[in-house]
Amino acid sequence: MKQFALLSETAKTVIESFYQGDKDTLKKYTTDESYANFMSIQDLYSESGDLNFKVLKDTSDGKTAWVKFTTSYTNEPETFKLIMEDGHWKVTERDNGERAPF
Repeated sequence: MKQFALLSETAKTVIESFYQGDKDTLKKYTTDESYANFMSIQDLYSESGDLNFKVLKDTSDGKTAWVKFTTSYTNEPETFKLIMEDGHWKVTERDNGERAPF
């Protein structure tokens, strides 16, 4: 259960840091590829206020994890893929054609 709390906290931290423009935190919790992708669109998004982060589903096999969640910033649920890198969960990009397990 502790692992899923870490997954949820990582996803929440990434969303908060993205919308609040906290690039240092965003970089810490994403892979290099995901960070570059977030940076390419960050200027389009700037939000403040209550995040209302809610995990709908999460799953992990110990190496790869998925977190489906909602926030007050988007109308539809989002899903992050996470990988274990240097002992920490980090949000990463999906492989071409890869689908979330839920």
